[in-house]
Amino acid sequence: MNSIKANNFYTGCEFRQNAVINFNGTTIVSIGEKASDKICEEYHTITPAFIDPHSHIGMCREGEPASEDEANEHFDTILALADALDSVQMDDSAFKDSIEAGVLYSCVLPGSGNIIGGQSAFIKNYARDTNSALICRTGMKAAFGYNPMSTINWKGTRPQTRMGCLAVLRNEFLEIKDKSKSKKEADKLNPRQKVLKELLDRKTILRVHVHKTDDIAALLRFTDEFKIKITVEHAGDVHDLETFENLAKRGISVIYGPVDSFGYKVELKHKSWKNIRFLLKSGVKFGLMSDHPVVLQEQLFCTLRYFLRLGVSKASAVEILTKDNAEILGVDKFLGTLEKGKWASFVCWNGDPFEMSSYPVAVFAEGRKIFGV
Repeated sequence: MNSIKANNFYTGCEFRQNAVINFNGTTIVSIGEKASDKICEEYHTITPAFIDPHSHIGMCREGEPASEDEANEHFDTILALADALDSVQMDDSAFKDSIEAGVLYSCVLPGSGNIIGGQSAFIKNYARDTNSALICRTGMKAAFGYNPMSTINWKGTRPQTRMGCLAVLRNEFLEIKDKSKSKKEADKLNPRQKVLKELLDRKTILRVHVHKTDDIAALLRFTDEFKIKITVEHAGDVHDLETFENLAKRGISVIYGPVDSFGYKVELKHKSWKNIRFLLKSGVKFGLMSDHPVVLQEQLFCTLRYFLRLGVSKASAVEILTKDNAEILGVDKFLGTLEKGKWASFVCWNGDPFEMSSYPVAVFAEGRKIFGV
């Protein structure tokens, strides 16, 4: 049994002082005032390990030219059989930088150049290879709006307009629905259609890249038409309260960001950190992404400063990158908060994490110290 004490403790559920985390092997035994044995180490502050719910880490790799970027495949625009994990390389040096910043878990997604980009992969940043890195799947990547209509020079059936993007996907779904009316015809679905049928059967969730208010409106019409489960990813250009309120009423979660990115395209002309006030006021369930390498994953915690500026408490800010991200991804049974039975994955700081002079001095993953100053 191991026991580590901290002066300040953010569990992802609450803030505590002078608490001890007791863990045995990979799992937390208790959080309390007493050590299960003797205190092994003491730190100023402990937080849960951070989770990045939307990134391209390991696909867009540091030190490699843009021509070797593997986030987007160019041979077609509906790539239901593509798997982000197949293009992840764990020797990307960004993983090491993320670990030292306390980000231990990533949901890696294909890019947004295709209408259907492929399968996501929720991984351990500290794993040796992609087989040991994979934890679970967290949905299928899709993209509406400008991005998939900007790739007209790529191969395959390529839309030139927003309505074209929706038309291509609508045609796919309608064909699957038509064939699924009888078992005989359903047996004739090709492998791609069988994967897409899981969306129509609500067995998996569609993770939709979308930035603008009207693109979200179009997505909601599409969702009503086919009764699929979705999350809204990005929403960086949304600068009105009503859009987020509508998502909140429908129980649709938002994976927001990246907050610190440059507005490099027209559909981000209204992008501003000040839009966060609409996100907060609406009551919509949301998490926060890096979209690495758009914002380096190691800088994800720094983007919380905008939430503090808008009145969010430090404890609630920590929850965005821990509990909230875990709940949206569906991995909160074992991550997101420091509680009995969950993984002993946490970050130890030399001071208040929200002060510029503070930094992680030790990082534990499943009970094992993987970084220490």
